Amino acid sequence: MSPPVFSSAVKRLAILGSTGSIGRSTLSVVAEHPGEFQVVGLAAGGNAALLARQVEEFRPALVSVKDGATAAALKDLLPRDGAPRVLSGPAGAQEVAAASGADMVVSAMVGAVGLAPTLAAIEAGLPVALANKETLVAAGSLVMAAARTRGVALIPVDSEHSAIFQALQGQRREDVKRLWLTASGGPFREWDAARLATVTAREALCHPNWDMGPKITIDSATMFNKALEVMEASVLFDLPVDKIAVVIHPQSIVHSLVEFVDGGFLAQMGVPDMRLPIAYALTYPRRLPLNGPPLDLCQVARLTFEAPDEDRFPALRLGYAAARAGGTMPAVLNAANEVAVAAFLEGRLKFMDLPRVVEAAMEAHTPEPLQSLEQVLAVNDWARGWARDFIGRRGRPGPS
Repeated sequence: MSPPVFSSAVKRLAILGSTGSIGRSTLSVVAEHPGEFQVVGLAAGGNAALLARQVEEFRPALVSVKDGATAAALKDLLPRDGAPRVLSGPAGAQEVAAASGADMVVSAMVGAVGLAPTLAAIEAGLPVALANKETLVAAGSLVMAAARTRGVALIPVDSEHSAIFQALQGQRREDVKRLWLTASGGPFREWDAARLATVTAREALCHPNWDMGPKITIDSATMFNKALEVMEASVLFDLPVDKIAVVIHPQSIVHSLVEFVDGGFLAQMGVPDMRLPIAYALTYPRRLPLNGPPLDLCQVARLTFEAPDEDRFPALRLGYAAARAGGTMPAVLNAANEVAVAAFLEGRLKFMDLPRVVEAAMEAHTPEPLQSLEQVLAVNDWARGWARDFIGRRGRPGPS
């Protein structure tokens, strides 16, 4: 589906996940181009202090936070005069998405929590700049069907999917042989298995190229982020998962590539700065000038590529397996991974145990065809509970 061409009038934005890394970068683009955008709604989690500062700068009429306690804390930080309406909980995020008066919704919540608000935006007929990959992983066929029914554009924000989206412009889909997603390899690309067993959360949170939130940074270190992106690309670009490949590219300059049947490749390149794909999604097909250092090809000098090692990083293998199983299996992978990442960050799980938790949850699940949002949410809850119980039973899971 080709995204609509928007007029040059000021575009009203609702941003889901405004205090996260993508949300902050989106607001940076807005601040740099105040004549292009107006922020009408913000939805966030529990960071009331940062959200209060965002409200003061961007003056949305509607905001939402994760719960009532955070809403009360936010209200205490806001001036009594001119304060926005403050909502909370899942219903609040959905109202920001669907009823804030936006022309476009930026879906940047991390995890399955972003699914229902994103669907609410689609059902309201609003185009979505999609950074929440879990939406398409857990409920891809439902989301794409809703978008087709409503005639809604889903424009990718992830740097990899944005790169493919850009490379496909003007191309015939039947000429596409394969999509190539690039991965930095994370901070442990050259570590052997024995050393990987010693990884701490602090080490895993130090990504060599990108500034991301904690969950995505851990997913990058384990390569679960790339597993999710493979599944997302399959849904978003309507290609079988076996036509999507992953290649390690440590420089993070080539953001992804399209291979064509004649042997040619088209790649999108740029500095590792999320503002670039965000701005492209917000103003497609126009491009905005952005402040920041340009890509200096002479300074880069060399671009290298290598195959991923699925023995040391089994997340990719699990992602392909979940995609091939289809139905509710990708939702199980996503939910179990979210629980495992939280346990790792809390010191209750070792680094190499993260894929073991996910694989065990997948083995315990019999996939069903996707039928409804309620089914997806129920499977999500089941997988979370199963993973928590598994971690609790095993302590720190490891080989038997």
